[in-house]
Amino acid sequence: MTDELRDYAGAQPPRRKTIHGRFVDLEPLDPSAHADALFAVVSAPEGIEERFRYLPQTPQTDRAEFDSWIAEAADSSDPLFFAVVDRSTGDAVGRQALMRIDTANGVIEVGHVLWGPALSRTRAATEALFLCADFAFSAGYRRFEWKCDDANAPSKRAAERFGFTFEGLFRQHLIVKGRNRDTAWFSIIDSEWPALRTAYLNWLDDANFDSHGQQRQGLRELIAEARQG
Repeated sequence: MTDELRDYAGAQPPRRKTIHGRFVDLEPLDPSAHADALFAVVSAPEGIEERFRYLPQTPQTDRAEFDSWIAEAADSSDPLFFAVVDRSTGDAVGRQALMRIDTANGVIEVGHVLWGPALSRTRAATEALFLCADFAFSAGYRRFEWKCDDANAPSKRAAERFGFTFEGLFRQHLIVKGRNRDTAWFSIIDSEWPALRTAYLNWLDDANFDSHGQQRQGLRELIAEARQG
């Protein structure tokens, strides 16, 4: 990391272009391609309250309201929404966005994350996050952010597992759904990404999983090893 950035020309804005992975693709959100499968994911009764607890939206169970939301979301450039599409089925199994896009300073955030039951806690979910981070740093961003409600313990655990560094708490930052939100801030910076990228690729590799699909080394462990050099 350097404080001298006179020659920094900024980052490239994300385009409406598919980001390809091995298990999932991140496809720019398109109602005609993704609405049916994504509505099935977001409206599934099991765990619906928990899925939406810390999102700006209330549980999306009304198809007309969902169609209005997805049309608006697909038209947005910031947040720029992607459907997380299972490559084996072609179905959308979640969604996430790149947001608060600051190309001049090279800062971008991942947010609006909703991973359905078939995606959560899978190799594919980790790849979905990896694809966003890898895009960000390859496009010249210096800082990749994760923010969440401080009450959202699963999100904070996920940020730490994914290699983000906790930076602090913004007290009384927002009012969401009529309640106070203190916001926990996390980041990865560009000087950290090469080591973290290697850890992700090692974790995602088939050799890291046994015949039952159980991981041999955890991502946290691999990230800790990478940081130690």
